[in-house]
Amino acid sequence: MTQRVLVTAGAAGIGLAIAKAFAGAGARVHIADVNREAVAEVAKHYSAISGTVGDVSNPTDLEMLFDDVQEQLGGLDVLVNNAGIAGATSPVANYPIDTWNAVLNVNLTGTFMVTQRAIPMLKQSSAGSIIVMSSLAGRFGYPNRVAYSTTKWGLVGFTKTLSLELGPLGITANSIHPGAVDGPRIQSVFQGRAKVSGRTIEEEISSAMANQSVKKFIDPEDIAALALFLAGPHARAISGQMFPIDGDSKASM
Repeated sequence: MTQRVLVTAGAAGIGLAIAKAFAGAGARVHIADVNREAVAEVAKHYSAISGTVGDVSNPTDLEMLFDDVQEQLGGLDVLVNNAGIAGATSPVANYPIDTWNAVLNVNLTGTFMVTQRAIPMLKQSSAGSIIVMSSLAGRFGYPNRVAYSTTKWGLVGFTKTLSLELGPLGITANSIHPGAVDGPRIQSVFQGRAKVSGRTIEEEISSAMANQSVKKFIDPEDIAALALFLAGPHARAISGQMFPIDGDSKASM
């Protein structure tokens, strides 16, 4: 069976690594992303990947997205909920309410709306899978990143509920919890933390690594390989589970 896969925020970073991994394994992949140029670039270079420009928290964009998914893929076997934003780096006492609302709107409500639209299509699949990208921040508290951590914890409950509701239909649902993923995004996180703490970026990186048994940043391709397995034939009895991929972290980075 040729898998039909939708990856949100699939034009860069973890999402692109996942899209490329599925395409490399023979799947037909559709990505959604807010970056128009990045979507066009991916579609140009990978014949097995098509794309839609849009925001997962915008219902009008979702109408267009799922019209495109139906047109390009003809159905859906795998949904990878990867879209999310980081929000501000600020203590709870000073956290801006508009930023709080924006993070919840994308990370939680957007994921909910995408999944709700995808479920009827997944029900038609003989091996449906939902993968939700949570975070290390969805296993531990995260000082100065309250909205991000709250949403990533919320996605665990969301995934557990999906597994209970959809398991009898043969649809699995699992969450992946990356730690510090190598790339430009983690560097911006360390810059924000250094600004709040008054320490250097190098000191922030050293502090983050001190929490890990394995002293390395996470390779996006390793996360993609895990997603590929969880949506594959040998994981049909694995559902409702949290999968950390974080160097054995003992706390938030």
